[in-house]
Amino acid sequence: MTSDAGPAAADGKGWRPVQPTGTMRAVVQERYGLAEVMHLAQVDIPTMGDDDVLLRVRAAGLHIGDWHLMAGTPRLMRLMGFGFRGPKARVRGSDVAGTVVSVGAKVDGLRPGDDVFGSCDGAFAEYATARPDTLATKPSNLSFEEAASVPTSACTALQALRAAGTIGPGQQVLVVGASGGVGLFAVQIAKAYGAEVTGVCSTAKVDLVRSVGADQVIDYTEQEVTEAGQRYDVILDLGGTRTLTGLRRILTPKGSLVLVGGEGGGNLIGGALLRSLRALMLGPFVSQKLRMILAAAKAEDLETLRDLIEAGTVTPVIDTTYPLSGVPEAMGQLHAGHPRGKLAITV
Repeated sequence: MTSDAGPAAADGKGWRPVQPTGTMRAVVQERYGLAEVMHLAQVDIPTMGDDDVLLRVRAAGLHIGDWHLMAGTPRLMRLMGFGFRGPKARVRGSDVAGTVVSVGAKVDGLRPGDDVFGSCDGAFAEYATARPDTLATKPSNLSFEEAASVPTSACTALQALRAAGTIGPGQQVLVVGASGGVGLFAVQIAKAYGAEVTGVCSTAKVDLVRSVGADQVIDYTEQEVTEAGQRYDVILDLGGTRTLTGLRRILTPKGSLVLVGGEGGGNLIGGALLRSLRALMLGPFVSQKLRMILAAAKAEDLETLRDLIEAGTVTPVIDTTYPLSGVPEAMGQLHAGHPRGKLAITV
């Protein structure tokens, strides 16, 4: 890395923005594809705008959305502004933990030297820009790698539970896909609000899901949850492979079903999205609440999560930490579905 970066200077009215110059290491891609399209390169340090924060990235986290943006699937996302023939943004990664280097002229509330976590543009690099409304002060009891594993997955879990309505003592909550990045946080957050939680996962991850607080764990290779006869007040479906009919069958008459992403379906639109659209169309005609969410990291949610983490009621689970050059390997592991917890990148 070559840079003229230095601390921002006080001028009596605040902090004058300082834009580092030079180049940095970053993992880039010029075309859509599998992990081999990503490689380490020297690129210019990103330019910070008046409404931006410039971060020295200390760690980055991976989530399944990173893989979809790398692969360019489902293809509908290419029409949504990410680039039709190839990615508009060369540097991948959005979940970040790092230190504020400088703040734009219109930014309040953050200062150089603050350790933060949240969402940014291009986390797989030594520097990245972010909007202040996607950042919060890093939990004091987490490493940078642990903090970087939180933003997208934990915010998705929190927002999904909120979409379901009030979660509290005595409620029966089912998390389908409980061993994934979102699922592990969903189990812990639902427990933090007093619910009784059942997780659904594969045989290899039953102990993992139980270790984060699930009251019951169903191994889907031995028992199909939609045929078990138990009814739930809230169902978070993170898998995307079960039918609406099956999920509604195990939902209480006025219960809430929240559909979050899912990996089922084809390369054009994605079957999980079609199922979510069907749920939205059916919702007005049934007593059960059928919801879908498209979550994003927000400062207020990150602050809520920070409080839960510092209180010890929510803890990120890290499977493996990789160096920046190991991003392609990490992306391959993420897509293969092998991790027992989150994957993190040390920068």
